[in-house]
Amino acid sequence: MYSKEETQKLKREFWVTFAEKHPRKWVLYDTKIKDFSFKFYVDNKKAQVLIDIEHRNDEKRIAYFEKIEALKNILEDEFIKDLVFEKDYTLESGKTISRIWVEKVGVGVSNRNYWDEIFDFYNEKMNALELFYREYDEFIKDIEKI
Repeated sequence: MYSKEETQKLKREFWVTFAEKHPRKWVLYDTKIKDFSFKFYVDNKKAQVLIDIEHRNDEKRIAYFEKIEALKNILEDEFIKDLVFEKDYTLESGKTISRIWVEKVGVGVSNRNYWDEIFDFYNEKMNALELFYREYDEFIKDIEKI
């Protein structure tokens, strides 16, 4: 078991190593949509690439989610398979968001032997989500037409 400080150091090293192996600027929070972001997540059981829609206004949050859901066939046929769509996802804090994600199970941040596998997964899946978003961002942003 790692101490809290060792865990923080390991995670920092993980992210620095990822940035060195895949040096590019990811979209992440720069979507031009309030509370709509792309995220990387890793723990000791899985790695995930996520789209989190955290808009305080539930109608807007659901509208953005439904815009992406309307493109689900295109997204899965042309960009990325095995996505999970959850309109009402509850965070540990109790907050309800909408989340779309893909995950790789059986890998963990504390085992360096998995790092390259996680990095490749992140690069492939996030790149695919970003390509999709760049192609369809105007449609997704325009929630007035729902």
